[in-house]
Amino acid sequence: MDVVVTRGRDGWAANHGEVAVGKAAALLRPDARCFVIFGACHPDAYRPLLQAIAQHLRRDLYTELGEADVQVLQRLVGLGFAVNRREHTYAIPTDPAVTGLTNVAVPAGFEILTADRVSEDQLRELDEELKQDVPGADGWKWDRQGFRNETYDAPDYDPATYLVAIEQATGRYAGLVRVWNRPSGPRLGLIGVGRPYRRRGLARLLLAQVFAVLHQRGETDVVAEVDIANASSNRLLIGLGARRTGGTIELIRPWPAAGPA
Repeated sequence: MDVVVTRGRDGWAANHGEVAVGKAAALLRPDARCFVIFGACHPDAYRPLLQAIAQHLRRDLYTELGEADVQVLQRLVGLGFAVNRREHTYAIPTDPAVTGLTNVAVPAGFEILTADRVSEDQLRELDEELKQDVPGADGWKWDRQGFRNETYDAPDYDPATYLVAIEQATGRYAGLVRVWNRPSGPRLGLIGVGRPYRRRGLARLLLAQVFAVLHQRGETDVVAEVDIANASSNRLLIGLGARRTGGTIELIRPWPAAGPA
């Protein structure tokens, strides 16, 4: 199949004559990782799309797909991608009778506030700090507008499900939990506690409070993705009754590519 690739404002389009056979876009994240998102691609469209994107960007490229997409995985590996990370996908119950998150008290010296009642700059700095310990997100550095766009101005943002733990004596932001309320159902975006404040029960407390809100709204489960190498997070969620429902695979294609383009 003869495929012609053109670049537009929204990314790259692949056409066979007058017929659209594929499209792709590139997203540069705040951690300097560039992700390629393929959409509705004919098998013959991947190679020319990837060639065009790689030659234009000339940098390492990442992409992500579901673990069940075996054919697409094999195709991308044949084009120079290699598996970089894997994540479990969980459904976590919100019912405290199932999770065991009942009567979880706020540790002495801390307070919990919703995201609309805290300093935006300090929250952004906490988010960056916590991301350094999240596999696949190290190096993350927000700019002010980017953080606002992805947080307060995001369509799924809900301050009732975005909580921040603060150390009262110092005013330091110690941890956070955020759940995005998507049309498909709630998704746990991040649960994290700063290194000096771990092993004090803050993560369980934050989850207990945000899950209580969701449970009262009639939401029975929260979706979450966790790197398979993140032993502490996997242990925490499984201990709350999380059920594995699938997984995702992150791939990387180094520049210059070792494999065929």
